[in-house]
Amino acid sequence: MAPTAQAAEEATATYAKVSDWGSGFEGKWTIRNTGDTAIDSWTLNWDFPSGTTVGAFWDADVSGSAGAYTAKNKTWNGTLAPGASVSFGFNGSGSGEPSGCAINGRPCDGSAGPGEPEEPEEPNEPEEPEEPGEPAPPGDQINLGYFIDWGVYQRDYHVKNLLTSGSAAKLTHINYAFGDVKGGKCAMGDAYAATDKAYTAEQSVDGEADTWDQPLRGNFNQLLKLKETYPHIKILWSFGGWTWSGGFPDAMKDPAAFAESCHQLVNDPRWEGLFDGIDLDWEYPNACGLSCDTSGPEVIEDMARAFRDRFGDQLVTAAITADGSSGGKLDQADYAGASKYFDWYNVMTYDYFGAFAPQGPTAPHSPLTSYDGIPKQGFNSAAAIQKLKAEGVPADKLLLGIGFYGRGWTGVTQKEPGGTATGAAPGSYEAGIEDYKVLKSRCPANGTVAGTAYAHCGNEWWSYDTPATVAGKMDYARQQGLGGAFFWEFSGDTSDGELITAIHNGLNR
Repeated sequence: MAPTAQAAEEATATYAKVSDWGSGFEGKWTIRNTGDTAIDSWTLNWDFPSGTTVGAFWDADVSGSAGAYTAKNKTWNGTLAPGASVSFGFNGSGSGEPSGCAINGRPCDGSAGPGEPEEPEEPNEPEEPEEPGEPAPPGDQINLGYFIDWGVYQRDYHVKNLLTSGSAAKLTHINYAFGDVKGGKCAMGDAYAATDKAYTAEQSVDGEADTWDQPLRGNFNQLLKLKETYPHIKILWSFGGWTWSGGFPDAMKDPAAFAESCHQLVNDPRWEGLFDGIDLDWEYPNACGLSCDTSGPEVIEDMARAFRDRFGDQLVTAAITADGSSGGKLDQADYAGASKYFDWYNVMTYDYFGAFAPQGPTAPHSPLTSYDGIPKQGFNSAAAIQKLKAEGVPADKLLLGIGFYGRGWTGVTQKEPGGTATGAAPGSYEAGIEDYKVLKSRCPANGTVAGTAYAHCGNEWWSYDTPATVAGKMDYARQQGLGGAFFWEFSGDTSDGELITAIHNGLNR
């Protein structure tokens, strides 16, 4: 929604609804000193119509009821030099717009207060028409999403969805998942989805259909077209993942040769200009995932060094475990040593609990913090982040992970976490897992625990993140000085990108 401009003689207050998720919204006021002297403090008053209310708020002290609200500055953001501005935000419900705005007792619409003469306006110089340019980058913090190649099949999710949802403008990076690791080398994953699938004009990012004889089609060609419109977006090719991590131990018998093979594939002339680097998703170095590795704790640093040497200035990142338990996976490899060579870590702060323990206890799969009754200590986002920071990994090289899906059980009678179950709840593609876009209507959240949401509907129990809990997690990321956030994966979001918007707004307050 375009901002509603409202002003005063010495300050302006501008309101915008920056996010709307149906059951609620995020509002933002921006106050600017338009006078010639500093403002020592500010008080903003406004009215909301009946049915529109303010809930949680930040960066200001907000009070009021029955539609009349007052916001006062914090101790650290009250002084505004001429030309300076400050913003505060809040979550609300209802659909009304503010009225009756006053900043420091003066009207907010630019007119003079009662009994005050209007200042004559200086004639304005005619404005030069703006040249059309590329979309503005979405901010300094990283907002990275995984694009899965198999999503083009049953899920019917394509690169163009990043445009129609409004998500592309809010992204900084995309990880294309997955390439394979086999025979000691990086290898193509799904070649048909990546380079061969033909798109019609209606399906294509730029409205131009693929032809039978063009050298590159598929997701790679569509992503190249996306970068033409949004050149700020950086794209990395991610190799491994849960299913294809078994090839890493063999490849690491010759790290330099492994890195060379990956460099050649990522920078193949057939898709020149597409990839800005590589993401290594080994689950897990010197630990067990679908398969086990016993290469030793130094293997992650050896890999990072070899890839940095070969990829030079291109991005080299890694998706890593978020097991913060004592003696857990984070303790099995030298992530601090490897961080010298990686640009950042995607810390997979999700999938802590789920129906892979079919009888429960029910627990949120992506808790931000610990809580009374959590099934295992150290299985939460904050524990992983704090352990990595304590070991010496710079905070700005850590991205907080968000799942765009929920995990759930069936046969549950207890609303609160900690209940027993009989198995995995049904899911669209896999039992025990369901997309956020489905769960928000099928089983709406009716509780929160440890910074994330849960829902009990019928005999099913689900946990997942909502726009409101994502906002809280982004607050944590900013407070901790993290480099930003990433998410798995695009197709789980709504058609208008509710969760991506919540990440974007939360990181850029």
